[in-house]
Amino acid sequence: MPQIWMTYAEIGDMLGCDPKTARAATIQRSLDRKKSRDGMTRAKLDSELTARFIAAIRSADTALDQAVNSLHAMHQMMSRGGRSNVRHATVPNPRLTAAN
Repeated sequence: MPQIWMTYAEIGDMLGCDPKTARAATIQRSLDRKKSRDGMTRAKLDSELTARFIAAIRSADTALDQAVNSLHAMHQMMSRGGRSNVRHATVPNPRLTAAN
């Protein structure tokens, strides 16, 4: 199991609470804590929190993969001459409009 150290703010984001509540949770769980060189206190996640963290990363990767695949598909469609099906919005140029 990897060692993952997170700040109270990062743990709070993951758990959906504020850093003060996250700090209380780390104390209640008896997690190892240490002050890093940057002055921030970090807690080492236990196996349950590590599993939650890894699950969050995997779900984020899925969304990123879907976005990349969509962009790749659009690129392929446009490079094959499928541009006639793509409609572009025309945005008026304020400099040209004011000059007329």
